[in-house]
Amino acid sequence: MQSNYRPIGDYIQLVDERNKDLKIDLLLGLTINKLFIPSVANIVGANMRNYKIIRKNQFACSIMQVRRDGKMPVALLQKFDEAIISQAYPVFEVKDENILLPEFLMMWFSRPEFDREACFYAVGGVRGSLEWDDFCNMKLPIPSIETQRAIVAEYNSVKNRIALNNQLIQKLEETAQAIYKQWFVDFEFPDKNGKPYKSSGGKMVFNEELEKEIPEGWEVKPFTEIVKLSGGGTPDTNNGEYWNGDIPFFTPADVVDSFYSIQTEKNVTEKGLKNSNTKLYPKDTVFVTARGTVGAISISGCEMTMNQSCYAITGKNGMNQFFTHQISLSAIEKLKKEALGAVFAALVTKDFDSQILVEPDEDSIKLFGEKIEIVYDYILTIVKENQKLSELKGLLLSKLAKLEN
Repeated sequence: MQSNYRPIGDYIQLVDERNKDLKIDLLLGLTINKLFIPSVANIVGANMRNYKIIRKNQFACSIMQVRRDGKMPVALLQKFDEAIISQAYPVFEVKDENILLPEFLMMWFSRPEFDREACFYAVGGVRGSLEWDDFCNMKLPIPSIETQRAIVAEYNSVKNRIALNNQLIQKLEETAQAIYKQWFVDFEFPDKNGKPYKSSGGKMVFNEELEKEIPEGWEVKPFTEIVKLSGGGTPDTNNGEYWNGDIPFFTPADVVDSFYSIQTEKNVTEKGLKNSNTKLYPKDTVFVTARGTVGAISISGCEMTMNQSCYAITGKNGMNQFFTHQISLSAIEKLKKEALGAVFAALVTKDFDSQILVEPDEDSIKLFGEKIEIVYDYILTIVKENQKLSELKGLLLSKLAKLEN
């Protein structure tokens, strides 16, 4: 270990300030991903005077069950000036910010190596918990304050760019969904003269099943008659010719925070494909999670396979995949609304069969795909950029361990 490593406990101190006068009502929780989130705890009848106050640039952590979770939840409060958290969380702060920046310390806590070390020390704790003294005895490098500021500024510039990109992705998603709704829910797609169909007098016919009018020539079908559902499987990881990282593998964990799932874009060899015991799906295949995080949707940014906890959705008869993605979003949204108050343990084919949707004519679907392709292409470009930026974040964190005075 390098000479500038020092125990964490030399630079931090516990804080135990309680909400005795009930002036603070913003209650936060702490996630395993080292973030503060609005608490969802039931506080009816709870004595809020016992809750701890946490202020800006202070930390909260959980040292319980670190070994079980494989991570030590710890977060730095920056978005709010003050909040309250459960009294079960230790709150601490940096003693002297002229020696150690809270943001630099949080970067150190964000390293996978920190979590592995915390799990190592938690082995001897009750139920895999980390003792406070063991946490304080963990060490980190303390470079000059100028070096810390430079590192934090570089890291924040990358992190802020990712956040801005995520905001842009969300706006583009909303744009695509708004166009889909305008065309295929409000029926204001362009007619032969380029004018909004319904409001320009386009012919509508009443559909008894939906109890509303739809454009003439359009059909009403179960979702599974409009698209094709396919299942996945787990590849044979003992087959080195296949499982060599060249074929991306999609699981429910890959869909949660990403419009596009990309993972990798290496070429898939014909040999590798033949040795795979799961089907290879093309770019722009729609994936929906059937177990775990049920009903989350992503669209593949490259060729990939998927596990048995997902469905792949492709359009029939050459249907445009961007339309397939949007109608899948619509079907899942309807399923969730109908299941209000219920809990999905899994999605099965009959759930999709129950969704009755409007299938437009082929020309409208094709035109929609041509118009919306630029939006999807732009989203994919930003997602790829964020992937590279995330790799850069990881590189910056990994280099912390090599800092010298």
